[in-house]
Amino acid sequence: MSWTIANIPDQSGRTAVVTGANTGLGYETAAALAAKGAHVVLAVRNLDKGKAAADLIARRTPGADVTLQQLDLTSLDSVREASDQLHAALDRVDLLVNNAGVMMTPQGTTKDGFELQFGTNHLGHFALTGRLLDLLLVAPGSRIVTVSSIGHRFGRIRFDDLQSERGYNRFSAYGQSKLANLLFTHELQRRLAGLDTVAVAAHPGGSSSELSRHLPGPLKVAFGALEQDTETGALPTLRAATDPAVGGGQYFGPGGFMEMRGNPKVVSSNRRSHDTSVQRRLWTVSEELTGVTFNLPPAS
Repeated sequence: MSWTIANIPDQSGRTAVVTGANTGLGYETAAALAAKGAHVVLAVRNLDKGKAAADLIARRTPGADVTLQQLDLTSLDSVREASDQLHAALDRVDLLVNNAGVMMTPQGTTKDGFELQFGTNHLGHFALTGRLLDLLLVAPGSRIVTVSSIGHRFGRIRFDDLQSERGYNRFSAYGQSKLANLLFTHELQRRLAGLDTVAVAAHPGGSSSELSRHLPGPLKVAFGALEQDTETGALPTLRAATDPAVGGGQYFGPGGFMEMRGNPKVVSSNRRSHDTSVQRRLWTVSEELTGVTFNLPPAS
């Protein structure tokens, strides 16, 4: 049976924070949640674009409860400031969707000196999740959904050169960051065991979002032949976020050809993503790099 936005349960009374919600997959995720009654916080870097997205959601769903939060995941100071402001505005977060990201960018660094893709896609979200954890833990049945990619399959965590200082390859750096998303999800879920909060992951398959703007020409053409629209690409994230049957540690993606398109379902990630020793080591390194620790029981 196909799963569509019609399957999303009523979200009234729930608060969702969605990063990168001003465009593409994040926008469609936020719009669908708002249409189902959630209070949705659009956590965006550019407030002007965020306001345009909020206005569009309001036109699609009159009366939608949408607010804006400035958040630049390339800056740990911005993550801290956003967390402080969210704590002042909210008493709980039922759903955190770690959606924002960059893909196969030219070599660059975040404001804190991290390789741009690893720093944005993984470290920024690691820090944000840790800082919002107390708001999630007080919300019954809360979820942390982190958006990965089929690109995790060509990723390796290079602990001897996490910031690609010895040499930069946009494909391997992207793969490393998306593999890190899954390693983080699995380690976080293990640490959440016994609590009423779960960590899950999703990927959109091939989706016609702005993420693909840095793809080389031939790859963009090949990718484009298999991609689906962003509304469909957001369905795995939405299912991970709202399906009552979801279990901690699950990974959702399109069920069609090469997981590039199709109905959202539980999919498998590669063997490296399930390496517990790498999960734990990455967690420790991420704490050291971000200065953020999670107030959770020790991992078993």
